[in-house]
Amino acid sequence: MQHDNRSPFRRATASALALALAFLAAACASRPLPSWRDGPARAAILDFVARTTDAASADFVPPAERIAVFDNDGTLWAEQPAYFQLFFAVDRVKQLAPQHPEWTTQEPFRSVLAGDLKQALAGGEKAVLALVAASHTGLTTDAFDAAVKEWFATARHPTTGRPFAAMVYEPMRELLAHLRAHGYQTWIVSGGGIDFMRPWTEAVYGIPPQQVIGSSLATRLEARDGVPVLVKTAELGAIDDKDGKPIHIHRHIGRRPIAAFGNSDGDLRMLQWTAAGAGPRLCALVHHTDAEREWAYDRASHVGRLAEALDEGAARGWLVVDMARDWARVFAPADGTAR
Repeated sequence: MQHDNRSPFRRATASALALALAFLAAACASRPLPSWRDGPARAAILDFVARTTDAASADFVPPAERIAVFDNDGTLWAEQPAYFQLFFAVDRVKQLAPQHPEWTTQEPFRSVLAGDLKQALAGGEKAVLALVAASHTGLTTDAFDAAVKEWFATARHPTTGRPFAAMVYEPMRELLAHLRAHGYQTWIVSGGGIDFMRPWTEAVYGIPPQQVIGSSLATRLEARDGVPVLVKTAELGAIDDKDGKPIHIHRHIGRRPIAAFGNSDGDLRMLQWTAAGAGPRLCALVHHTDAEREWAYDRASHVGRLAEALDEGAARGWLVVDMARDWARVFAPADGTAR
């Protein structure tokens, strides 16, 4: 018997991806976007892609200009009851706790170690940044990459018990594949950490690391054992949220997208900037309306609040994807079944 010497991350993601791709290929053989119900949302997406890729169409867009950008948390995968990178940071804090006895009396670490995440986050953004800094700082980028992959291969969502790779929205993964099949570049533009996302986005979404834009801690170049390495620091580098999204799109991509997908007020500036360009535009919001298969939330949510963008989207005729109405299934298959 041949021994499988791949890392747990590579085995887990390869297995999950193979299952999902087989599921997707079988479904797509009969119709595009198979997890989308027939209706205005699916029709609008298919029509936009057809018009912008048909050389005979007045709305034809050259391949080099076919840029589509996607928020990640709440748009491509779930974000409740908290952003998934926070769960990674919490698990890292627990792992590192023996090296930091002072954490037993310091917040937010004391509450994390006591299993009280709600109390740990009572300190708001300051508490979150403290957890992220403590769990990320001092690692080389290679070591952090390995830590993310190890966690991703084994960690489970605290509510559903599913692997985090299986908390991906199947309709959105189908959309990514459909766009790429028609000559689009698909980019992630997320408030999440760029170094947290890059290790797994290619395996899960088919989006390579160089097409991921996100928030970051500053890094510095050091020599360790005579080898140059990049080391993560506690200093904030870039916040890729709100105004930061169009700024970083311009900096990293150099072209204004013609399609943008988000789910919260943090994505509003990205959608506004996309919509402001000339020619055909597709701006879309994923509206979380499905309490049975996922979560129902918008204006009052502490995660992924959707209020201003929802109002503007309705006023400007943006596509608002109603999860309960427009999606026949929500999550990617984890074990041969789907929700």
